[in-house]
Amino acid sequence: MSLSHAFTPGPSLVGGILIGASAALLLLGTGRIAGITGILGEALRAQSEEVAWRLYFLVGLIGGGAVLGRVWPTAFTFGVAGSGSKLLVAGLLVGFGTRLGNGCTSGHGVCGIGRLSRRSLVATSVFIATGMLTVAAGRWTGLRW
Repeated sequence: MSLSHAFTPGPSLVGGILIGASAALLLLGTGRIAGITGILGEALRAQSEEVAWRLYFLVGLIGGGAVLGRVWPTAFTFGVAGSGSKLLVAGLLVGFGTRLGNGCTSGHGVCGIGRLSRRSLVATSVFIATGMLTVAAGRWTGLRW
């Protein structure tokens, strides 16, 4: 599969609306923030009364993607650039940044900015700036990520 950089405003808008709506419904229904890393991490170590809603959320997240893949097979047509070791290092760095920033892009970027949280505005700005610097460094040095 080839990597595509096509602009897809329709599906992107629908996806953004669905993400925002699900985050809002979780906040209204449970009073919880839809930070995926926090939901997963706490599902692994939470008390029994806290585990159920987290597992339902995660099953819905994965199950929704699986259903969409069946209904609209081209929705997930993409390629992966880079070797397995690079992907492993990248994943570890993202995990480290998530712990350092006390939350992930979904928690800070979607929910925190929506609540006008200063900490989330700073964290999301750092996420974006780091991504931009990483791409610029890769292009400047000629490294293929």
